[in-house]
Amino acid sequence: MAEGPRLVVVGAGPAGLAAALAAAGRGVRVTLVDSAAEAGGQFYRQPAAALGARRPQTLHHQWRTWERLRDGLAAHVAAGRITHLTDHHVWFVERKPDTFVVHTLIGPEQEHPVAVPADAVLLATGGYEKVLPFLGWTLPGVVTAGGAQAMLKGGLVLPGRTAVVAGTGPLLMPVAVGLAAAGAKVAALVESADPRAFVRHARALAAHPAKLAEGARYAAELARHRVRIHVRHTVVAAHGSDRLDAVTVAAVDGDGRVRTGTERRIACDALAVGHGMLPHTDLAEALGCRLDGTGVAVDDEQRTDVPGVWAAGETTGIGGAVLSLAEGRIAGLSIAARLNSRTPDPRSYEGATQARTRLREFFAALDTVYAPHAHWTEQVTDDTVVCRCEEVPASAVREAAGELGAGDVRTVKLLTRAGMGWCQGRMCGPAVAGLAGCEFQPSRRPFARPVPLGVLAGTDFDRHHMGSVESMDSTDRTDRTDRTDRTDRTDPTDSTDPTEEGSS
Repeated sequence: MAEGPRLVVVGAGPAGLAAALAAAGRGVRVTLVDSAAEAGGQFYRQPAAALGARRPQTLHHQWRTWERLRDGLAAHVAAGRITHLTDHHVWFVERKPDTFVVHTLIGPEQEHPVAVPADAVLLATGGYEKVLPFLGWTLPGVVTAGGAQAMLKGGLVLPGRTAVVAGTGPLLMPVAVGLAAAGAKVAALVESADPRAFVRHARALAAHPAKLAEGARYAAELARHRVRIHVRHTVVAAHGSDRLDAVTVAAVDGDGRVRTGTERRIACDALAVGHGMLPHTDLAEALGCRLDGTGVAVDDEQRTDVPGVWAAGETTGIGGAVLSLAEGRIAGLSIAARLNSRTPDPRSYEGATQARTRLREFFAALDTVYAPHAHWTEQVTDDTVVCRCEEVPASAVREAAGELGAGDVRTVKLLTRAGMGWCQGRMCGPAVAGLAGCEFQPSRRPFARPVPLGVLAGTDFDRHHMGSVESMDSTDRTDRTDRTDRTDRTDPTDSTDPTEEGSS
């Protein structure tokens, strides 16, 4: 590959792909690093080739956008402009005076280190689901809404034969439709939001007719599959001995409290539940990037306040695939200009900028509409497990806050061990904050994932004990970077803009 500025993109979802294609098209050497075996992220998650899916496009919308991204990536990889490193788990980005080193782990047990050098870094690490506990939520058969979608898209499997989809947020409808279309009986879609809240945001929502049409299509599909929709309802409890066999749902009043006497039991063997999403900010925080709320703060070019670091997609705030594509394109073009000592021309990404502005307004309105009901903590019994990793019940969290004076999540963690397990509070953090009555803030961690002590002991950060992408032999490089069909690909032009089509 010809010499030139080096960009490492962390994450191969919509934002990372759009940025990689835009930067590579402007002459930047791009290394696309991702933990998955294939590009696409959660939104474009693909089933393994060995499963022999005949029509994977039926599990997705925006399929043509995905084809353009996929084919563009393949063309750039074949031309040597992009190196695609799959199955590389980033645990730390080391900041040096003028460069960066992205530290990753590879191998079946993620214990072999590989270091990737960069002149600039784009963080496109996506988001993760917010989970709020209720009695029985740890039973086998209870999965997150995104987890159910991942099982279907990536494994072509259903979480159960009879499912209930519950919680709040725009993800619930496509999950319910996807499960029903794949053959599951969806007994109910349980949404805690009040439809009247949409009226208060009618102006912001009406500015996006494509989004409204998409919602209408999902509603029509739910009606076609005879899925009962319960609005202003919530799951109170999940029931079963060895695994889930039923859930109890109840109505929620205008103040956000469960209405006594409205409980009903629904038989099911799968519950897909979700309460929105949160940005992944671990790598950004370890670098010292400022947060804006729960997302990484960026300027109009998607630059963070750390020189040489950009961020795009869900890591800057949850907003769907089209917003991620827009932010990724802006970031890629900005990086390409800045690495060549030029000021980017805003006209080159004007369409993406306009899409970003509109979609941010749209999703800000949705965030208000789909906020979890105000008094959800009242239905969490004292014996309900809140932190699954450390088996901490709600009573311990309440005691830490009420009797021991804990006023923040970190203090609750020190007193109860809630958040000290494998997930480091990603699953239980919002629940602990809600039960303790304090504001939820992402925990700043030195590393983004567990790291073997042997790797740390040999780091310093000592390159003699670490692999490097620059020293990988050609066979290894080809095996890890190009797992797509290179035939009949066209070289993407500078005018290719994935944000021009579809909605999320």
